[in-house]
Amino acid sequence: MADARFAEGADTPLYLAAQDGDDLTVISTLVQDAVFAVAEMHFRRSQRQFAVLLNRFRWEDRASAERAGRAYERVRSLLVVGDVLAVQTSGFDRRQRGAVLSLLQIAWQPGPDGTGTVTLTLAGGAVIALKVEALDVTLKDVTRPYLAPSRRAPEHQV
Repeated sequence: MADARFAEGADTPLYLAAQDGDDLTVISTLVQDAVFAVAEMHFRRSQRQFAVLLNRFRWEDRASAERAGRAYERVRSLLVVGDVLAVQTSGFDRRQRGAVLSLLQIAWQPGPDGTGTVTLTLAGGAVIALKVEALDVTLKDVTRPYLAPSRRAPEHQV
């Protein structure tokens, strides 16, 4: 039996899970440059779940779009972190519900006995830190892709 090839999943919605640091690195790469309004993030304390609805740039489709000469795409994706014990934010005002944040990276800092912190680093130095009992992160595309409003791929200074 042969391994699946990356191209075989190019046109299907993503549904990924991370339960270790390597898995989270993959999700972090795919959500780099995702944008979301403050109103789109929610902490359900009773369910110990933090969720954010992202407008994710489809990095996995970038090369195909360039080869085909078509516009870049974004997709609405749900990022869910389970087993959350506490949420801390800095660098933005949670009361400004319409403020748009840009996600740069998700990192895992393990603690004792499987606990740790999932850190969402945002543009402008803002941070969302999630203290978790165990690493449990999912990323699921929930809409069809749409044309990226800027029609450009995000760029970063090196």
